[in-house]
Amino acid sequence: MLAILFVVFAVAFRFLPHPMMFTPVAASLLFFGARGSKRQMWLPLVLLAASDVVLTKVSYAYPFSWDHFVTWAWYAAILFLGTTLRDRQRPLPIVGAALASSVSFFLLSNFAVWAVWTQMYPRTVNGLLGSYAAGLPFFRREIVGDLLFTAAMFATPSLIHYLAGLVHKSDHTAAA
Repeated sequence: MLAILFVVFAVAFRFLPHPMMFTPVAASLLFFGARGSKRQMWLPLVLLAASDVVLTKVSYAYPFSWDHFVTWAWYAAILFLGTTLRDRQRPLPIVGAALASSVSFFLLSNFAVWAVWTQMYPRTVNGLLGSYAAGLPFFRREIVGDLLFTAAMFATPSLIHYLAGLVHKSDHTAAA
């Protein structure tokens, strides 16, 4: 249930004002992969893809292009990366997965922009490097957001367990 709530939170967060690329998308995918139902793995993909379409066509009035499919494939890859954390929910693997999410999205999305939007960057090595250079300010925020949201989401079950223990303990104290 918590995994689905985090995906819904990530989708809703995308529609709120926020710094560009500072979102819980990667964190929610990692968490869902690690903790969500294997039978419902399609759910985050559908919700995020649908929000991409609405944001692109309605909010931003941009044309739909094939680079969306690159993003959707990335969603699936990060969801799969999250499944590798099912039995390794320790800080180092979780931080590594968050960083891998940031780096992979930066590399893939900027490559896709360079490949699709020929009016923005020439199809040369310098054009590709220009696309990556233009993405650097967003990449910084993406790393911070991915690390922060991933840490918060993966810490939440422990925090809930701890708080439940406090409530349970106070119930016994009050009864005595």
